[in-house]
Amino acid sequence: MFVIIGYILVFGAVIGGFMASGGHPAVLIQPFEMLIIFGSALGAFVSGNSFAMIKKTLAAATSTLKSSTQSKAYYSELVLSFFTLSQKIRKEGLLSLEEVIENPDNANIFTPNVLADKHIMDFISDNLRLLVIGIEEHQLEELMDQALEVHHEDGQAPIKAVQRISDAMPAFGIVGAVMGVVHAMESLHLPPAELGKLIAAALVGTFLGILVSYGFISPVAAVMEDRLEAEGNALKCVQKGIMCCSRGISPPMTAEYMRAMISSPMRPSFLELEAQLKAAKE
Repeated sequence: MFVIIGYILVFGAVIGGFMASGGHPAVLIQPFEMLIIFGSALGAFVSGNSFAMIKKTLAAATSTLKSSTQSKAYYSELVLSFFTLSQKIRKEGLLSLEEVIENPDNANIFTPNVLADKHIMDFISDNLRLLVIGIEEHQLEELMDQALEVHHEDGQAPIKAVQRISDAMPAFGIVGAVMGVVHAMESLHLPPAELGKLIAAALVGTFLGILVSYGFISPVAAVMEDRLEAEGNALKCVQKGIMCCSRGISPPMTAEYMRAMISSPMRPSFLELEAQLKAAKE
């Protein structure tokens, strides 16, 4: 949502300032310049990435237009889910987790928001299976560390793909501008007024390349990076909860350990979490 608002502000500031200074927006609409710039950028993107990476990058980039699913309430629900899970283990033992793993939707453990997060639920299910079969604590922790590292590396790939295009856009803008200047130079026989229009059209290429790069594409890469960090933080929080279950730590302390792993803007206060845990007990 904020990405769209930011786009409107960028567009409004640039075009509004141009119009306020007496410029005519129509001169900025240069279809052939746009074809050169955006066509070249698209070609570079396609040639530089596999089909799977293109799909992944487009999905990640378009998801930035939506609000993030992770919020303070989401983290509270995540902690509360593990509080309930820890209670179940204490009462019924580790083998009781099999029904949670096989049918998490009907286990009355996880909230709808947590269940909707596929990455989190896959991570929880995979590692609870290992916990049930009796894996050693240090092996479980090592495997989760490796999974987190791979998740981060996988998430970085589409971010780098977007950032590469962002970095290349000013250069493609220059390509469009140079080709426009070449066209203007071969048209020196035209009247000054007509020649001026050709030069203006050429300069639009540089303008578009820089604007699209820094005003539209680069912010998307930044949001993707923030979302990846947030996903990593949530997975680390889950990792701590699973390790607490493995070590037999009490449900209240499991919740507190997980709360300590949450970044400060999203972290519920001690009193907020305590009230939620009391409500869950009732």
